[in-house]
Amino acid sequence: MHGAQRALEDPSQLYFGPHQAIWRARLRQPLAGAQWTGITTRMAERLLEENLVDAVLTMKPAAEDRWRPEPVLVRKPSDIAACRGMRMGYAPLLSLIEPALAQGIKRLAVIGIPCQVYALRALAEQYGFADLWVIGTPCSDNTTTENFHLFLEKLTETPQTVSYLEFRADYQVELRFEDGRKKLIPFLQLPLADLPADFFPLTCRTCVDYVNALSDITVGYMGGEGQQWLVVRNAKGQKLVELLGDELVLTKPTDSGNRHAAVRGFVENTQRAAGGLPLRRMPNWLRPVVGRLMTWFGPKGMEFARARIEMKAAETVIHLSRELPAKMKTMVPDHVRRVAEPVLLKKT
Repeated sequence: MHGAQRALEDPSQLYFGPHQAIWRARLRQPLAGAQWTGITTRMAERLLEENLVDAVLTMKPAAEDRWRPEPVLVRKPSDIAACRGMRMGYAPLLSLIEPALAQGIKRLAVIGIPCQVYALRALAEQYGFADLWVIGTPCSDNTTTENFHLFLEKLTETPQTVSYLEFRADYQVELRFEDGRKKLIPFLQLPLADLPADFFPLTCRTCVDYVNALSDITVGYMGGEGQQWLVVRNAKGQKLVELLGDELVLTKPTDSGNRHAAVRGFVENTQRAAGGLPLRRMPNWLRPVVGRLMTWFGPKGMEFARARIEMKAAETVIHLSRELPAKMKTMVPDHVRRVAEPVLLKKT
């Protein structure tokens, strides 16, 4: 897809995969109802407007539950808006590829998370697409939609009215409600320690491609520091940026703070959880103080992105080595080992 393998000696490629450019980005005029400013939505619209694809394969909210993802083939630019926002849960995105081919769709765009994109790339050659565009979003620890509703119930007394949830790069979760209210919850005050041990499946706790390196372009939040974050991986990724033209504002990513303390704390708790030990809980009175310090001195921009990638790499090695050690040689690629080993060797 990218003309070359990941260059492991290049620190940027080691962490973020093959790429031509990395940008902090936003739409000049944010789209109403978008998760951030709507860059992914607008890219899909532009592909259809310019007749570069016959359809876009993505997720829409299920009719009975706004949080449940449901695969959909979108043929008209005006229909993309209905797919905006985050879904949480499992859904067989690629199950619609063969029906799409049966309908004569040979030029396809796919919006997916890493595990979906990995399978798509493995199957693409046998499907014989005339053209394939892949817009990737970074991995998000997934769970069932039912589990997600339990999580919402721990965050608010009116979970049924939550219309938006986002983990932000300023160490807070933002909730929006149907009546227009907003609520910010610092990461440190999330009830993560109260979730059951199997809330996230082993497949998500051993993710080896957090940044969706097989996509043409990755659109996410990690390095954006309040804006979106683009990892342009190849010529098609660059074309997607160009399709937005002046609608898109690009700046260099920020890079500040120090990730090491945050990563050490995460690794220590992950090791305790994997070993069946209870998580160490911070006293409630201390949480607001530490939360404020994280906002001031914690990793931001690209340093925040590196922190998340180190956390995911360490999490993969910890859980897989404990639960399926025989899979270590075949399921942990070199780039994950290189990122995880220094982190796990440091005293925690």
